[in-house]
Amino acid sequence: MKILVAVKRVVDYTVHIRVKADQSGVETANVKMSMNPFDEIAMEEAVRLKEQGIAKEIVVVSIGNNATQETLRTALAIGADQAILVETEADIQPLAAANILRVIAQQESPQLIILGKQSIDSDNNQTGQMLAGLLNWPQGTFASKLEVQNATVRVTREIDGGLETLRLQLPAVITTDLRLNQPRYLSLPNIVQAKRKPLRVVPVQELMVNIQSRLKTLSVNTPDKRRAGIKVNNVHELIQKLKHEAQVI
Repeated sequence: MKILVAVKRVVDYTVHIRVKADQSGVETANVKMSMNPFDEIAMEEAVRLKEQGIAKEIVVVSIGNNATQETLRTALAIGADQAILVETEADIQPLAAANILRVIAQQESPQLIILGKQSIDSDNNQTGQMLAGLLNWPQGTFASKLEVQNATVRVTREIDGGLETLRLQLPAVITTDLRLNQPRYLSLPNIVQAKRKPLRVVPVQELMVNIQSRLKTLSVNTPDKRRAGIKVNNVHELIQKLKHEAQVI
């Protein structure tokens, strides 16, 4: 089995986010970047499937500028066999990302595609579902457990009412949730070895995909600071406070 894993380079989750002075977006210059945490879980799960002998090859793909190679090298150090960078300076929105991944999937012919359920920069939670639709493959979203058996994959997924179990025919698209696994720490030998693994750079123009933005960001603002809470002595006082707040709003 070949597994395709999609990863994204985002502002590290430990960084304090700053909005640009012109309110056009989030400041990324001279800011620590890293692999999207949900994609890191996807990468870890693919490696575990390979360690179990279920998968023979892991291909990792990312979309972005030349600096994204650093994120792909991290994925190679985790355990991917080869990497593909679809290089572009454009702001890639979910539908364009799904179309790009569709072309890569058609070229690589994986039996399983794993990616994070969402990226922590935009939190759209759309790319995996769109990719499955474009490929006409079954999908298992918010996966907290995976079991591959012959030509099927059993997915336990988290829903509002608890857990749901699906059995999907391969090939399939899986998006990962937080409780699927705990990503491993990188070892120095694996980091060194990752530098020797193949990384192919493909200009986005070669894929013949429409990446035109369909959404326009009008402005980005920092949220208002939370007001301090207050204590009330009884229900009557609470009702009066709520009535007053409603009138103010």
